[in-house]
Amino acid sequence: MDTVWAYPAHLNRVLGEDMIGYGVETQDGGLGSVVRVSQVPGFDHVVVDAGVWKFGRSVVVPVGLVTAVDDSARVITVSCTKDEIMDAPRFERDQDTGDLFYLRSLGAYYASLVTVSQ
Repeated sequence: MDTVWAYPAHLNRVLGEDMIGYGVETQDGGLGSVVRVSQVPGFDHVVVDAGVWKFGRSVVVPVGLVTAVDDSARVITVSCTKDEIMDAPRFERDQDTGDLFYLRSLGAYYASLVTVSQ
């Protein structure tokens, strides 16, 4: 499960506040835009506003799922589909991103996807 929270080696960078506003692309299209980059020790992630696509809902995506960052296009690409992200444990409020129970549940969910795809 730790791998979903760790930066992929090929990324060669840490996501920062300068990524706010970047679009997020999944395997099957656009998801929304980054509204927050959280560097919770051991649980680094981005919060994505999937507004138009899912009625104002925000989602949490661990940094381990980031496959590429294109600064010129201002786009972050992730390894999941939109449905896989939307099926993750629901992000309800900002405090959830500091709640270890929520983060562990989220990590277990995403880790199961990584295991299935390998």
